[in-house]
Amino acid sequence: MNLDKLKTTEGLDLEGKRVIVRADLNVPAKNGAVTDATRLKRVIPGLTDLAGRGARVIVLSHFGRPKNGPDKENSLAPIANALGSLAARPVAFAHDCIGEAAEGAVSALANGGILVLENTRFHKGEEANDPGFAKALASLGDVFVNDAFSAAHRAHASTEGIARLMPSYAGPLMMEEINALRTALDAPRRPVAAVVGGAKVSTKIPVLTNLSAKVDKLIIGGGMANTFLLAGGVEIGKSLAEPDLVETVHEIMRAAKARSCEIVLPQDLVVAERLEAGAPSLTVTTIEVPPDGMILDVGPKTVAHYTDVLSRCETLLWNGPLGAFEIAPFGEGTFALARAAAERTKAGTLVSIAGGGDTVAALNAAGVAGDFTYVSSAGGAFLEWLEGRELPGVAALAR
Repeated sequence: MNLDKLKTTEGLDLEGKRVIVRADLNVPAKNGAVTDATRLKRVIPGLTDLAGRGARVIVLSHFGRPKNGPDKENSLAPIANALGSLAARPVAFAHDCIGEAAEGAVSALANGGILVLENTRFHKGEEANDPGFAKALASLGDVFVNDAFSAAHRAHASTEGIARLMPSYAGPLMMEEINALRTALDAPRRPVAAVVGGAKVSTKIPVLTNLSAKVDKLIIGGGMANTFLLAGGVEIGKSLAEPDLVETVHEIMRAAKARSCEIVLPQDLVVAERLEAGAPSLTVTTIEVPPDGMILDVGPKTVAHYTDVLSRCETLLWNGPLGAFEIAPFGEGTFALARAAAERTKAGTLVSIAGGGDTVAALNAAGVAGDFTYVSSAGGAFLEWLEGRELPGVAALAR
């Protein structure tokens, strides 16, 4: 996949053109009300730019996981209303994404107007990447713009199939995401550190394997650090771990050593008998975990050590928290390291790229998400990029 082949609509005359934009409007919502509008806010600049150039903007998106066709719970109608409110402009809505309802709404759309079509997943042809469904979508427009990096890891009709059928371009948010990841992985300022956390090694084996060949320091946190400690012969009490992956950890560590990538592990830990807010806890060294203890965070010596490692790096890639940050006081390790990374970023001495749902939530909880160089709004696509996999939605644009 040659990413240098990606084209944008910059410089194109789009006056009166029907521009189909694949956006990601799959936002958290409850009882029809959006509870986190981050993704909507991020897609608005791209939509308003196209509208401002006289395009007739037609937005495609999935929403939720509908099982049996259309249902009220997974309708994009309230999301379209929220999009209009945030954009401070009218946003029309069509009750289907193909057929007469969609065709009529597109025909009625004026130059500079924005229209959201109903949930693409109401049709089985979407997730099956059915050529007929992709053709029906493509018939609604003249140009296709994919601005949904967060959905680019799915070879669906509205992300991959449609791009085969019409002039296709990468949107501004798509380019932001790709350029940020390329900055961290393709031609970074070195040394490069990666913080990889989360509950399980099993979900991050490809990430750890790929990153060990690309970064200089691999900082391990979260529950997966417990399995690394277990592989080193450390007793971890009642802590979450995957004993059956100890040999896999050994393989990862051998591969990292062969590539001159240092794996950085905790030196002290915060443990408690139960994972509850305010549960009594104590800080111990890695060799002092009590038999009835659960490792729930890293300790101050570890934070100091990780911070020191970062102080000698120029690029940081972060995916996953260091502990059970959602429950106080087990987020202090994650928050402290995040604040240290944010300070260096603000000082201009560190390029910091972060992504993944838990990571974004942790940075928001620490109050520093706005201080990182770039925080990705993608989840699965961000993770698959870290694994070194080709994303079908991006590959289709680069062909």
